[in-house]
Amino acid sequence: MVPQTEAGWILFALAIVWTALFFQLGRLPLLQPDEGRNAEVAREMAASGAWLSPSYDGIPYLDKPAFYFKTVALSLALLGDNEAAARLPSALFGLALLGLAYGFCRRIYGPRCAILAVIIIGTMPLYVINARTVIFDIALAFFVAAAIFAGYLAEMGEGRARRQWHLVGALAAGLATLVKGPVGFLIPGLVLLVFYRVAGVRGYARRFFAPLNFLVFFGVTLPWFVGLSLQHPDFPHYGIIEESFHRFTTVQFHRTQPFYFYGAIVAGLFLPWSFLLPEAAVAAWKNKWFKSPADRLCLVWALVVVIFFSLSKSKMPGYILSATVASGILVARFFEQALARPAGRAARITFHGAVVFAGLCLLVAVAALFLSFHMNLVAKPFGLTETDAQSLSPHFTALTGLLLAFAALAGLARFRQAPGLAFITFALFPPLLFATNLSAIGVVFDTKSARQIARAMPPLPPGTEVFCLGCFPAGLPFYLQRTATLATTDGRELTSNYILYRLRQDQPWPTNLVPFATAGQWVAARRHPVYVVAHAVDRIPVENLAGIQKTNIQQLTPVYIGVLLPVP
Repeated sequence: MVPQTEAGWILFALAIVWTALFFQLGRLPLLQPDEGRNAEVAREMAASGAWLSPSYDGIPYLDKPAFYFKTVALSLALLGDNEAAARLPSALFGLALLGLAYGFCRRIYGPRCAILAVIIIGTMPLYVINARTVIFDIALAFFVAAAIFAGYLAEMGEGRARRQWHLVGALAAGLATLVKGPVGFLIPGLVLLVFYRVAGVRGYARRFFAPLNFLVFFGVTLPWFVGLSLQHPDFPHYGIIEESFHRFTTVQFHRTQPFYFYGAIVAGLFLPWSFLLPEAAVAAWKNKWFKSPADRLCLVWALVVVIFFSLSKSKMPGYILSATVASGILVARFFEQALARPAGRAARITFHGAVVFAGLCLLVAVAALFLSFHMNLVAKPFGLTETDAQSLSPHFTALTGLLLAFAALAGLARFRQAPGLAFITFALFPPLLFATNLSAIGVVFDTKSARQIARAMPPLPPGTEVFCLGCFPAGLPFYLQRTATLATTDGRELTSNYILYRLRQDQPWPTNLVPFATAGQWVAARRHPVYVVAHAVDRIPVENLAGIQKTNIQQLTPVYIGVLLPVP
C-alpha cells in the first residue's frame, strides 16, 4: 500500500492533488456571500470589459483590487458562466502554489521531501477549501510564497543571482498587492526581515530595500493605483485607511475573534497533520532537528503569519493560508526523518498521532451513527428542512463506515510500527472524506446558495426587472446573468464595505439602489414587469406590493419568496 519508489510517490501525489483541486470542481453551487459576489463581479467585468474598475450589481466595487477578478473573468469568458469556470482560477493558483513548494523543497532538501510536502499541503483542509472557492486568498498565498522563497534564495546566493532573486521577490510582492492590497507586501516583507535578523544575515536591509527592487514593485502596482484613483478620487483614502488600516486596527468590519482564534484554526483546518504538531514541536526544539536555514525560514514564516493576524482586529481563516506552506514543509521534514528511521523519535511521535487520530475517528463514528437515527438534530444547525435532513441519513451511515476504516488503518500503523502506513492514512483521509460525501455537502450548500432561488424562479418575460426587497442573495445576479435593483435602508445587503463607505459620504445613490421606504412608489412607477424577491419573513410587505397587482406569491426556498408583478 505504501509507495516504494519515487515514481510511486509521484503518482500518489498526483492523485491526491487532482482530487483536492479538480474533482467535481463545478458540482457544488456558489456559496453566499463571497463566492456568489466574487463570481458576479467577474461576470460583470467580462461583460463590460471594464478591467480596471470592478463593479457589483452595476455599482463600483473597490473592496479589493481587480487582478483576481480579471483571472475569473477570463475563465468565464473562455468556459462560460458556470461554477467550474468561476472556481478554476483558484484551483490553478492552488496547483501553482504546490508547484512552488515542490520546486523549493526539491532544490533545498531533495525529491522525497518535495513530494511529501506537496501531499501534506495538498491535504490540509484550509488549503483545499480556499483552492476550490472563488476567493482571493489562494492567489495571495501563491504570490506571498513566491516572494518569500525568492527572498530566501536571494540571500543564499551571491552577486548577480542575488540581485535577480530580489527582483523576482519584488515582482511577486507587487502582484500579491494587486490581489489583496498592502497585505501582499507586508507579509513577505515582515517574514523575510524577521528571518534575516534571526539568521544573522549582514547587510540584508540594504539589499532588500535596493532602489531597483522598489522600481519593480511600484512599476507593477502604481499603474493600477493611479488609474483607479483617477477614476475614483475617493479610492486612495478608502483603500489605504478604511480597507487596510481600519481593518487591522478596528472592529468595524465585524470579523472580531479572540486572540487564540488561529490556534483553533490550525488545530481544526490543518487536520490530520495537526495531531503531530504539539509533540513534534517540543521534540524539534529539544533535539534541534530543524537545523538548516530553510527550516528556520519556515518556522519564522508560520509564526509571523499567525502572530501578525492574531494581533489584527479582523480575523478570517483564509488570512493565514500561506502558513500551510511553511507548516507543510516542516511536517514533511519531520516525516522524512520518521520514514528514514522507523524506530526513532520522529516515528514514535507519528505513532502517538496515529493513536489520537484513531480515537477521534471512533468518537466521530459513534456520533455519526447516532445522528443517522436522529436526523432532526442535524436540521437546525445546518439550516436544513426536515426532509433534506432525513435524506442525509444514508450518508451519515456511510460516514460511520469510512471513519471506522480509517481508525483501523491508523491502529494498524501503530501496531506494525509503520510510519509509511501512518503517513498514507493521514494523506488519504481528507480527500476520501470529501469525495465520498460530496452529495451530502451539496445538500447543505444548496441552502446557502442563490442557485436554488434562481432555479425556482419562473421564466421571466422579456424586459422583466428583478427587484430585491430588503435582501440580496449574493450570486443571484450571476445565476440570472443580469443585475437587480435593491430596496434597502443602507446598502448593507450588498456586503460591500466600499458601497457602505460611499453611501456614508452622502454620495448620490446608484440608480439600482432604492430607499426601502419608497419601494412601493418605485414598483408603482415601473412600466415593465418586475419580479420581487424577499425574505419569507417579509411576506406582509410583499403582499402589499402584490395585492395591488393581484398576483400570487411563490415560495422559492424555505428562506425566500418571490412574485411576478406584470406591467400595471
